[in-house]
Amino acid sequence: MNATAEARPAREASGLREGRRLEIFTIGWNVIEAAVSIGAGILAGSAALVGFGIDAVIESGSGAVLLWRLQDREDHTERESTALRWVGASFLALAAWVGYDAARSIWLREIPSVSYAGISIAALSLIVMPWLARQKRRVAAEIGSRALESDSRQTSLCAYLSAILLGGLVLNATLGWWWADSVAALLMVPIIANEGLEALRGERCDDCC
Repeated sequence: MNATAEARPAREASGLREGRRLEIFTIGWNVIEAAVSIGAGILAGSAALVGFGIDAVIESGSGAVLLWRLQDREDHTERESTALRWVGASFLALAAWVGYDAARSIWLREIPSVSYAGISIAALSLIVMPWLARQKRRVAAEIGSRALESDSRQTSLCAYLSAILLGGLVLNATLGWWWADSVAALLMVPIIANEGLEALRGERCDDCC
């Protein structure tokens, strides 16, 4: 056995450990994000903030699935397939919720109060999520995990939703454009749904394996 072959198991073990740390961080961050967003959303009457909090709950569930997937390399194919299906299902659940919540807010002309807590958590998420997505993609390539690659895309979508939420909250606070974040969220629904379908079909990161 050459040196490269001997070093590969060590790299894989290191990648699995780092992947687990990333998913633990994902779960912890999203628990905080969910609590702040849902609480601030209820107080401000903001459907967008509550929806963002529910997105964080879905992200936490996805992180828990991926944490289970990354426990070891045994039964790799079965774990990978199961984890990928759950990530895809969470994408579709997220798309359904965002679409319903945004359409409902526009139809009922729900005008939220200004939420500085919401603006703060959206701004922080816009910093944290892109970094986290990059780290997940790097580790996914190292260990050949399509499920972790797909989860990184869900993390990226959370960053996009953070930007949409932040823009909507700021526009509502400064210009009174209560509908801005709901319209932008509706534009994101087809993208989120497509990600979910691709994950369910196992089309994420085919070259990783």
